[in-house]
Amino acid sequence: MSYSANSGAPYQYDYINAHVAPVTPSTVHIRGTGLAQFFARYLLQKAMSVFKWELPEEWDRDYFLYTLYCYGYIAVLQTDKYGVIPQNCGLAGYGLYYQPTRAIITNPLLSGIKDLRIHEQCTLFKLQPDYGSVMDLIGYYSDMMALAAQASGVNMINSHMAYAFRATSKSGAESMKKLYDQIASGEPAVVYDKALDDGTDSNIWQTFTQGVKQNYIALDLLQTLHYLELRFDTTLGIPNANTDKKERLVTNEVSSNDVETYSNASLWLESLKKCAEETNNMFGTEISVDWRFPAVEDPELLYNEIDEEVEDESEPVNSGAVSSGSDDL
Repeated sequence: MSYSANSGAPYQYDYINAHVAPVTPSTVHIRGTGLAQFFARYLLQKAMSVFKWELPEEWDRDYFLYTLYCYGYIAVLQTDKYGVIPQNCGLAGYGLYYQPTRAIITNPLLSGIKDLRIHEQCTLFKLQPDYGSVMDLIGYYSDMMALAAQASGVNMINSHMAYAFRATSKSGAESMKKLYDQIASGEPAVVYDKALDDGTDSNIWQTFTQGVKQNYIALDLLQTLHYLELRFDTTLGIPNANTDKKERLVTNEVSSNDVETYSNASLWLESLKKCAEETNNMFGTEISVDWRFPAVEDPELLYNEIDEEVEDESEPVNSGAVSSGSDDL
C-alpha cells in the first residue's frame, strides 16, 4: 500500500524511510509494515463505502473510485475512440482564485498528452475542496491501529508464565526442553531423571515473570483499537453509536455525535454532487452520488422525538383502578 500526502504522488515506505531516516529512529518504521498496510486497505474501503455512486456501465468503477479517493481528484473527458471516460491526471495553471485551470492526462492508449481546460474541455471530480485525498487520514489511523494491535499481541505473549531453566550440560538442556514440552502439552505426570539435579538444594527452574494479571493490558489496548476505528468512522462520515463511555448513557448522548459524523462527509458530498451535475450537463451522462447511509437532516428534530419517547416510557402505568370522577380523595 502506498500513501499519498494530500494531492501529491504516492511514495513507498522505503522511499519515505530513506528521506526521513536522519530525523527519526532508524528502527521504528510503522508506515509500510504489513500490519499498517492491512489497516490502510481496510480503512480505505470503509471510506469508499460512505457514498453510493451511479456511474456509466462502461466505466471501470474500481478505477474511478480508487483514483478519486487515493489522489483526491479525477478528470472526465470526451475521446473519439472510447467515448466519455474518467482518467487520472495532473493539475496545472491557476485562475483568478488560484484554482487549477488545466488537466494534464497521459495514457499510452490515448494519442499524445492531452492538455485540457477544466470546465471547458473536461470536468474534474474532486473529493475535497482543497483537492486532497483521504490517504493522510487513513495513514494516521492505520498507523495508530497497527500500534495498538501490535502492542496487544506483544502483551498477550508477555502474559505467558515464563520459566528459566538451569542446566549443566547440553544434554541436560535438551532434557529440560523435552520436560517442558511434556508439561505444556498437558500430561498430568512428568518424570525426570535425577541426573538433571545439579546437587544443590535450589530448584533447577525459576519463574521468570511475576504478576501476569497485573501486567495484562491487552483488553485496554483492544478497546483503544476499537476507539480509533470509531474516531475514523466519525471523521469520514460513517454512522456509529458513540458508546465508548463506561457510565450509563442516555439516548441523547448516544445520538449527540450525529452532526460531527456528517460534517466532513456533507462537505465532500456537496462538492461531488456539483461535479456530477457539471459532468452530466457537459457530456450527457447520468452520474449521481448520495449517502449510502441516509444522513440526519435535522438532528434537533430527532432529539425532540427521542425525548418524547423517553417521557412516554417514563409515565407511570395505570394499575387498573377506575376513577370515580369525584374530587374527594
